[in-house]
Amino acid sequence: MTRYIQSASGGEERSGLKSVFFGVLSITLLAAGIALISSFFLAGGLSPASAGGNGAAGFNVPTLENESNASVGGPQDRTMRLSIPQMARVDEAEIPSASGTDTEALDSNKAVHLQGTGFPWEEGANVYIAGHRLGYPGSDSFLAFYDLTNLENGDEVTLTDAEGTEYTYRVFQEKTVSPTDLSVTEPVEGKSVLTLQTCTLPDYSQRLIVQAELVEQT
Repeated sequence: MTRYIQSASGGEERSGLKSVFFGVLSITLLAAGIALISSFFLAGGLSPASAGGNGAAGFNVPTLENESNASVGGPQDRTMRLSIPQMARVDEAEIPSASGTDTEALDSNKAVHLQGTGFPWEEGANVYIAGHRLGYPGSDSFLAFYDLTNLENGDEVTLTDAEGTEYTYRVFQEKTVSPTDLSVTEPVEGKSVLTLQTCTLPDYSQRLIVQAELVEQT
């Protein structure tokens, strides 16, 4: 009887030690996971963004020789609104025009229209809009274009100008290009297009491009 009691006591002790060990291990793994996720999403707030840079908040937005905001026709107010049903954070998002070096505009809006590219009311235009993939917590830029990869061929995107005219575009291609590739800012022969740009993950070194063709204007 004595042996039995000692054996049972020893088993209970070992079982208790195992429970403590696995409990500590679980807490450690959970803490490591939280730290990893936090560092990923908050990286944009840890260092300044720079146009053409590769930081978590960086854009690699093209810098064009001609950054004129001139346009044939259209409203005097060049501000537009962008809605993308497949992207939860982009619903009637205000889109100002800015140069690729205007970090204040890039970091404080969900996206910007790149000066030197077309407007939707221009026939054959390439309307180029760039938004942060991660951006800065607490600002409109935060995760604004994180879901750009959700878009598929056939999905629709709408732009609305300052006078209320709505332009509906249909996605026809997605691709990744290098930061030196300016061809994605140029007009596409035979089409009026909208180009959406953000950075690639995890190293932000390339540009993720989605292009859509104008199919309706109302």
